[in-house]
Amino acid sequence: MAEALTGFLKSLDDRVERILNACTACGDCVSVCPTPQGAGIDTTDPKVIVLGILDILRNGDEGLAASRQWATACCGTGMCLTSCSHGINPRFMLSMACRAMKEKTPEGDRRVAGKEAFKAMTRGVRVLSRLQLAPELLKRLSPSSHPTLTESPDLIFYTGCNMLKTPHIGLLCLDVLDRLDIRYEVHGGPANCCGILQLRAGDTANAGRQGFKTIGRFAQTNAKEILSWCPTCHILFEETHLPSSQAEFETEPSFAMTMFAVYLSRHLDELRPMMANPVTKRVALCEFSVAEEVTQGVVAILSCIPGLEIVDLEMDRIAYTLVATRSMPEYGKRMLAKMLHAAEDAGVTTLAGIYHSDHRELSAHEDAWPYEIINFMELIGESMGITRPDLFKRLKLMQDVDAIVAASQEYIDGNDLNPEEVREIVLKDMLGEQFLPVDRSQHST
Repeated sequence: MAEALTGFLKSLDDRVERILNACTACGDCVSVCPTPQGAGIDTTDPKVIVLGILDILRNGDEGLAASRQWATACCGTGMCLTSCSHGINPRFMLSMACRAMKEKTPEGDRRVAGKEAFKAMTRGVRVLSRLQLAPELLKRLSPSSHPTLTESPDLIFYTGCNMLKTPHIGLLCLDVLDRLDIRYEVHGGPANCCGILQLRAGDTANAGRQGFKTIGRFAQTNAKEILSWCPTCHILFEETHLPSSQAEFETEPSFAMTMFAVYLSRHLDELRPMMANPVTKRVALCEFSVAEEVTQGVVAILSCIPGLEIVDLEMDRIAYTLVATRSMPEYGKRMLAKMLHAAEDAGVTTLAGIYHSDHRELSAHEDAWPYEIINFMELIGESMGITRPDLFKRLKLMQDVDAIVAASQEYIDGNDLNPEEVREIVLKDMLGEQFLPVDRSQHST
């Protein structure tokens, strides 16, 4: 792989040029996108907004204000992916518009911003995962948890980085793979990052460098399938890195990437007999994406569990995850509050999130509502007789750093953590990471 990643950057530029040549500014992608409504963007003339995006891509200047706002507020719902009759991926187009806007900032500043974001994420993952797992369990989710197999693994389970903050979800995934008798390796954590933090900061070269290192590790295993858990990682690899991989590798990687829930839904014949324990619960899902097959996969799996009833809250499909609505914060908060109230009105026993990032937000709300808040993998585990305690939720519900530190002393000692660093990370990355206040009286719907 070329160290300078000139091939990657040129590939992105070439793909942008193809967009500029193919786009007719018809405005169809704007018309189907839910972001403008949530962000308060005037779409009276959608063609003008697309023309502004093309100006940004072509000239690197600021472009039309509404176009800049559309690009930066994009919450990735994917509703646009089938809207273009000219073969353009509008989500990738907006990502490249954001790249062009970011590149107006001095390169040194962008590199520092990306580095600092990555450093902060690494600290948060390291400390929060170790507040919940003893060293022997932590090894199961680490990139080196499985020794080199004598044969190539059937697949790689790719956690991404931040899933390790809610490790009970990851352990449940591995438990299910074990029941399915799958030969796998685990890759993830900051050492196997996708590069999204650098990309968001405008440090595209280092985003590619990080992403291609991870792709190279995937390829070395000769695994034919990568099961990705994190939707952000999946989108970045599928839409940005892998289409440019030929420019960076002598031999283009030959593996498929599949979201974990989609993989399970394709193996229901094997999974169904294992989910024999009745789970008598009335369940609503926290999901917002109309174009995401992950939701369809989760519904298909949960529908096989005896005694479980799925309730559709009929929420607007506005983002690929709950946390993606933070790109339009006031609208996102209203939508989350509306969902919490809708679940109460529907009389559900359980609100189940799909992604790890959503669980970090949702779990803090449980005490304020008459239903439990869990991840969908816990329902699968319950039906299979598998339990993994959700220590993240237990700690976050305490809402007090002293209580959290006291309750975690065994893990602080066992993992040789610095108590002062623990306090700092708990305040910032656990208690401080709260989109909507836990006090429901402060919610506006």
